Amino acid sequence: MAVKAASYHGQTGNWRKIDSFEDRSRDVLFTRRCSCQGGKAEEAPRLYLLRRPDVAVRPLVTFPDQRLRLPAEPVLRFDAQLRALATDLLDTMRAAPGIGITGPHIGVAQRIVVLELPDAPVPQTYVNPEIVWASDETSRGEEGSVSMPGVNEQIARAARVHVRYQNLDGVELVEEAEGLRATCHQHEIDQLNGVFWIQRLSALRRGRVIARFEKVRRR
Repeated sequence: MAVKAASYHGQTGNWRKIDSFEDRSRDVLFTRRCSCQGGKAEEAPRLYLLRRPDVAVRPLVTFPDQRLRLPAEPVLRFDAQLRALATDLLDTMRAAPGIGITGPHIGVAQRIVVLELPDAPVPQTYVNPEIVWASDETSRGEEGSVSMPGVNEQIARAARVHVRYQNLDGVELVEEAEGLRATCHQHEIDQLNGVFWIQRLSALRRGRVIARFEKVRRR
């Protein structure tokens, strides 16, 4: 999933000041708070990024590329190559910027998802994920895609899901998710199944989103 970039790029070089936790295009992030003297108010927290020299940002497959409509293949080998792919996905997602990405988003037809949500301490990788339970209760949230940047739309999905997946070592796990994480799981697993997010919209709303995206691309 894509996120709206709301950052201020106030510096150049190795250090870059940002104002949004969501704008993390590189790997090392920390917070600094400055206390002022003389009775002045304490300065608000600032986030800084240290750019890694080894970041691997892959080209994104963009709408309407038909590869986004193809189901991905299960991952069978859990090795160093899979770990490298997960790292590349994370770097590419941060550069987009986004909070979720799959193999098909970078043209790799494998069932792997990387999520990095604002409330999570570390990014998480899900290999061969599948939804094994979904609540009848639904919730609406704004969604977008790193493969269709600049546009978002409200979509209704199950409010809670259980996801069975494997980690990078091949160990099978089950995660119970709700809220934003539940939405992201459904969004990204849709993509693994060849269902691009706008296919969840009515024909009218889908046409409006595509029209907005075409305007964004012409800018």
